[in-house]
Amino acid sequence: MSGQLAYPTYESLGVRPLVNCRGTFTIISGSLILPEVRQAMVEASKQYVHLDELMEAVGARIGGLMQCEWGLVTNGCAAALCQVTAACVAGTDPEKMARLPDTTGMKNQVLVQPSHRHVYDHAVRMVGVEIIEVETLAELDAALSDRTAMLLVFGDAAERGPISVADMAAAGQRHGVPTFVDAAAERPDAPNWYLEQGADAVAYSGGKCLRGPQASGLVLGRKELLQAAFLNGAPHHALGRPMKAGKEEIMGLLAAVEQWVVRDHEAEWREWERRLAVIAAAVEPFPSVATQVNQPGRSNVAPNLAVRWDRDQLAISGNELARQLSAGQPRIEIAAHESGFGINPYMMEPGEEDIVARRVSEVLAAVD
Repeated sequence: MSGQLAYPTYESLGVRPLVNCRGTFTIISGSLILPEVRQAMVEASKQYVHLDELMEAVGARIGGLMQCEWGLVTNGCAAALCQVTAACVAGTDPEKMARLPDTTGMKNQVLVQPSHRHVYDHAVRMVGVEIIEVETLAELDAALSDRTAMLLVFGDAAERGPISVADMAAAGQRHGVPTFVDAAAERPDAPNWYLEQGADAVAYSGGKCLRGPQASGLVLGRKELLQAAFLNGAPHHALGRPMKAGKEEIMGLLAAVEQWVVRDHEAEWREWERRLAVIAAAVEPFPSVATQVNQPGRSNVAPNLAVRWDRDQLAISGNELARQLSAGQPRIEIAAHESGFGINPYMMEPGEEDIVARRVSEVLAAVD
């Protein structure tokens, strides 16, 4: 068809792309893949390989890069939660693997602190396990039994519960029970802090700070456990068979990991701070506006700009500002509340700070 592109675009479907000032949320498509990742995926798409052979080679390469025993590529971090749990329950026993999520006669309890519960533990429960909450180290020791399959840690809550990661892992080691950490939106630094604390495996999203494929996850840790998790997922016929990471995702994530260990993270941080300064300078002249740069927690690790004002002096809510930015052109998504808004520069592209600064100023000027 003359004059038409050979492929669809978001605009051709009536879908509006956005400027991401919120962070690596999956609902707004996480991160943009690095150029090296994009090229690795294109090259991977041009040939056939045997996936068992590919994962063995990639797992070893990732292990070397990330200073751990092995690395597993999954179809996202939630898929990793499912596959590692399945490995802890059924191991590599074909009969047990085929029966999941029926865990009758198997180890089928997962212990977790209440402060570490979140919506993503659905990916653990789908294996057919019972989640048991423990609030103290004494309760953890008492709950550990021959039915305990796994100890679960939510990395973002690591400092909130009374049981440390190290104590959790040590208790598991005493009873031969693996400790697994969900660190989806965190930095996969090497050497890995969670593995140093004694955890057996830790999972990350491949499509967040790594800037790998959106449909990918990264698990680091003990080789025997991760290889069992691979057998419990695609391309093998087990519970995780629907969670397919293809050759393109596998090679794309490997490229992201290779870039991670050479990226200048300090320079990236300075650039994020510069972008926030541009936006802060644009809003500070408005009546009663105050800005503050806050440091992050474990997830979405980047400085954040907090902007607040007195509604009596500037008669617009942060939520209304966010609505107008989202409805405008270009579409801009920010975190907002009644008395202000926040900017996370983590997933912004170069030059977008000027666009955001201009649009926010335009909306506020229309009220002032």
